[in-house]
Amino acid sequence: MSDQQISLFDLGSLDAAPPSTTAKTTSKKSAKAATPEPAVAFDPASIPTSAKVPIPVGTYDSMEAMKVHCAGCQRCDLGSTRTNPVIGRGNPQAKLMIIGEGPGENEDLTGLPFVGKAGQLLDKILDSVGLTEDDLFICNVVKCRPPENRKPTQQEIDACHPYLMEQIRLVDPPLILLAGGSAVIGLLGDKTGITKIRGTWREWEGRQCMPVFHPSYLLRNPSKEKGSPKWLMWQDIQEVKRCLEALD
Repeated sequence: MSDQQISLFDLGSLDAAPPSTTAKTTSKKSAKAATPEPAVAFDPASIPTSAKVPIPVGTYDSMEAMKVHCAGCQRCDLGSTRTNPVIGRGNPQAKLMIIGEGPGENEDLTGLPFVGKAGQLLDKILDSVGLTEDDLFICNVVKCRPPENRKPTQQEIDACHPYLMEQIRLVDPPLILLAGGSAVIGLLGDKTGITKIRGTWREWEGRQCMPVFHPSYLLRNPSKEKGSPKWLMWQDIQEVKRCLEALD
């Protein structure tokens, strides 16, 4: 083999070849970090404008603060026909809460729940077992009067439901009376007829709830005979009083 041939294969004697300009180079494309959607600040002023606006737990620190919103609330059509919103009456730290269906004409005019004939009967029922406003807080599933004192619709109940949840949170009662079928639907979602479930305790969110007849139903059924609505209500309110005393 000639010296020329040897030099041809002597790679160590060759100058290093420059990198090929045609060689493919790989480059990592930096993945763009997903830009999170900017958080929408919760504006409490938007609560009364639409039922689609949620009411976060802890929005209100008092019934009075809630009343300010309810006075201008348009979350359902009842806002366009009310005179006054009806928030509640009684002791906001009571162990017993009574939830009715909706305000009537007298309640709409005064801004207080259960002040008409049905309310007067309710006060007598409570007084019969020694209960006063100091022992309870009274409100309704809807805060505005349905026209012609009709029962509130499901849409109206749903629109007002967050207000009711805040009221229960503020009062924090261990016992709740649900006066009438709409009150049962509004809190428990149970559409069973009130005559079938009245007088029975139902657990809800760690609280004991009892469906009872609405006082207006008792006005339409005045009999006091055994087994009548008024007689049954007397049994129920005595049971409520016993449970209240057991809490002390």
